[in-house]
Amino acid sequence: MKKAISYLLIFLGIQMVGGGIGNIVWQHFQGSPDVTPMQLIVTTAVVSTLTIALFLLTRWSKVSPTWLRTRPWMVLAWSVVAALGLIVPSMWLQEQMPELPNWMNEEFDMILQDRWGYVSIGLLAPLSEEIVFRGAILRSLLQSQRLSVWGAIAISALLFALTHLNPAQMPHAFAVGLLLGWMYWRTGSILPGVAYHWANNSVAYVLYNLYPDPDMKLIDLFKGSHLHVMMALGFSLLIVLPALYQLHLWMCRADEKRG
Repeated sequence: MKKAISYLLIFLGIQMVGGGIGNIVWQHFQGSPDVTPMQLIVTTAVVSTLTIALFLLTRWSKVSPTWLRTRPWMVLAWSVVAALGLIVPSMWLQEQMPELPNWMNEEFDMILQDRWGYVSIGLLAPLSEEIVFRGAILRSLLQSQRLSVWGAIAISALLFALTHLNPAQMPHAFAVGLLLGWMYWRTGSILPGVAYHWANNSVAYVLYNLYPDPDMKLIDLFKGSHLHVMMALGFSLLIVLPALYQLHLWMCRADEKRG
């Protein structure tokens, strides 16, 4: 547990210190306290890259090509399908909950509105967060004798949600953290989580650029038709439930597959 907390604090420290230094540097060269979208994108990309490099070089997160050599293409494919299928149910559930503060809305808008923002949100963020939260934090929690498997997964999911520092995102992040934790436990690899995370963030990027109104709800997307919302929800469940079942069937560790 101590290792998991230390990894979390290191991750948060990189985010805060890196972001702070980035703001100071931009202000020095620009001579203005205002931050542009490109400056925010560059700062977040650099911070994510530093996080990836540190956790890999120190081997706090152990990444190996062994699992990929088993050619787990079905697992990766169904991970993407599951992510796509959960988009509408996640939006619907979030709309049923009391409205929560959205503290990071402005920063996300600045990143998502620029095409280069995809590099940060769609590519680097999934990799860095999976390396930290599954490859380091969850791996250490699973080694604890005091925690059950699902206890370790639940704690890692909670930490994953809290570190988003945005109440509006936390319920979705916790649910996704449980799923990603299960995938890591079953495979011993961060790659299924990276595939899921990439698909989820990519859809968020595309939807924002198609429908930039942050207050848009599903009912608005389907032109006021509650029937169409329910149909979309039902169709999505017909995608995600078989995807989860297929993941259950296909997922295994590299040594289990060789055996």
